[in-house]
Order: sequence, then C-alpha cells, then structure tokens
Amino acid sequence: MSLDHRLTPEHEELRRTVEAFAHDVVAPKIGDLYERHEFPYEIVAEMGRMGLFGLPFPEEYGGMGGDYLALGIALEELARVDSSVAITLEAGVSLGAMPIYLFGSEEQKSEWLPKMCSGEILGAFGLTEPGAGSDAGGTRTTAVKDGDEWVINGSKCFITNSGTDITGLVTVTAVTGRKADGRPEISSIIVPSGTPGFTVAAPYSKVGWNSSDTRELSFDGVRVPLANLVGQEGRGYAQFLRILDEGRIAISALATGLAQGCVDESVKYAKVRHAFGKAIGDNQAIQFKLADMEMRAHMARIGWRDAASRLVAGEPFKKEAAIAKLYSSTVAVDNAREATQIHGGYGFMNEYPVARMWRDSKILEIGEGTSEVQRMLIARELGFAG
Repeated sequence: MSLDHRLTPEHEELRRTVEAFAHDVVAPKIGDLYERHEFPYEIVAEMGRMGLFGLPFPEEYGGMGGDYLALGIALEELARVDSSVAITLEAGVSLGAMPIYLFGSEEQKSEWLPKMCSGEILGAFGLTEPGAGSDAGGTRTTAVKDGDEWVINGSKCFITNSGTDITGLVTVTAVTGRKADGRPEISSIIVPSGTPGFTVAAPYSKVGWNSSDTRELSFDGVRVPLANLVGQEGRGYAQFLRILDEGRIAISALATGLAQGCVDESVKYAKVRHAFGKAIGDNQAIQFKLADMEMRAHMARIGWRDAASRLVAGEPFKKEAAIAKLYSSTVAVDNAREATQIHGGYGFMNEYPVARMWRDSKILEIGEGTSEVQRMLIARELGFAG
C-alpha cells in the first residue's frame, strides 16, 4: 500500500475545523472544568452538533459518512489542547457506538446509533473488571437466560462515559456459558442506563483526565431482553479484540495530539520566557529538546495514519495498530516530561496546559492495552508464541 499519508482536501478541511474548535471553544473553558473535575457537557453538545460523534458511521444511521482516519484526525486536534475532551469522543465512538455498528442487529443500530452519532447520548463499553480486561478468562460477570431475558450479575471498573447525565447504555461483556474445555464463553449485551439493579458508582479520583467520566459499575440481578445480545452468543471475546484493535489506532491519534500539543506550548513558552538576558529558545539545549519533541510527534503521526489507512482499505492492521499505540504513548509521556522541564517551575503549575498534559500522558501507556501487551501482540505477529 502507499505510504503517502498526506490528507485529502476533505480530511484537511476537517482538521482545520476541529483545530479551530479546539482553540476557540475548548481551550478557554477546559482548564477550570478540569480543576473542578467537571464533565464538559456544553463542549460535548457542540461536538455532537458538529457531527464528530458520527464521523466514521454511515449517513443512514445519522453519521457523517466518513472513516476511521477522519476520527483520528479529530482526536489528534482535540488532544493538542485537552485529552479529557478527546477521550470522551474516542470512547463514545470506538467503545460506545462501534460495537453496535459492527456487530449489532439492524434493530439495535436503528435504535441507538442515531442518538449516539448526534451526541444526544453517550455509550460505554463495560469490559474491564478488577481481575479481568484483556484476560477474558478472568471475567466474573455472568449473564444467565431466564425466559426471554438475560439476568446479569457482576461488576466492571474504569469504564469511561458510563455515568454522565447523557449516558444511554453500556455494552457489557459477560460469561454466558462454558466451552467443552471449561473456558468461559463471553458475550456482549446492551444494558440501558437506568435499568433496575444497574448501579453506577461515584466518579473515580484520578491523576489525570479529570474532565472525563470514569466509573465503577455493578449489576445485581439486572434484567434485559434476550434481544439485547450484541452479535452472536459466545462471540464477545472475538468482538472486543476487534474493538480494541481499532481503539488502539484512536488512542494513538490522541497520544500524538498530546505529544504535538506539548511541542506547541513549549515553542510558545521558549520564545517569550527570558533568562540571562535572552529568550530561553535561543539556547541550543532548548532548541534540541524541541527538535526531538517535534520529531517524535511527527513519527507518531505517520504511525497512526498508516494503521488507520490499512483499516480503511480493509487490509490487516493489528500489528501496525499495536506499533502505533506503543510508540505514540511512549512519545506522549516523553514529550510531556520535556515540556514540563522546559517550562521549569511554571510547568508544575496547573494554570499551564503542559501540567495538564503531564498528568494526562501516563494513562496512554496503560489504557486499551498496556505497553507490555502491545509488545506481546507485535511479537505474536512476528511469529512468536506466548
């Protein structure tokens, strides 16, 4: 395939539009919301009106008819300014709506996707548990058939977009049976918000992403119709592997945006901060730091766009997604550390965006598959077992 990842005129127009939105709408508001740990409802509503939540979905379901590359472009531009807003979009699309679009019935798509594409509601994906995430064998949440209903019991943790005022549903993975060898069969089931027995805990106190909604969920005899099964019974494991593969591209785009945002803020600061009679940016030591930061962000961008282009073209992309996610998350942490160093004491003050970026960067090496998991996936693609 071509390695020319320059944007089409349509994608470039989207990039400029989201860039302007991030600087004109997000930047002036997000600092105060972040420090108060408040969800950015007005910003999210505007993103819905812009069609960002519907970027990769067909128009017949209320989407914009775009592709995953378009989603990544939007995520990168948002994350250059703030990651809480970016992860709200990422989780709403790739974890909330995408499972229903890829695996749901026509009835499920017609009922839920238009409202998610417009930003009227958010969806969440209930995968992680205290003892299970990518390790599906550790899943303890169960769903048992009782007449024409599923009865769900268990808990989930670290679930994004699961407890906002506009959360409409959580797609939950649960054990619905056992294979002949005793391994669990995992299925995915839609649980609408407000269903009796479905409890959403208070928001976590987090190091970063403070304007993003993250909760623990519990299910105590939750009953939903059998028709809420997403895809085939027992195929939930394969489904969430596909969701995570795609999600890694989105997280890589977000991480690239944070890395580039660190460059943006550091370049501005280096030009106006004076020490010993000159701008600190006149010092070669600072210039070299900035050059390395720009290099890392540039290469991360090539990585996620390559993986996204393969996905859009219908080509295998698992290895490239893992590489992009591993590299870009590492780059985000590196650039956030260097940006803080360039800002000196001010980099430790929350009034400066780089302090927020520093706090937000570390989770990128953990969420949607740790760096260790990415290395394992890459090694498997190279033909090694384990």
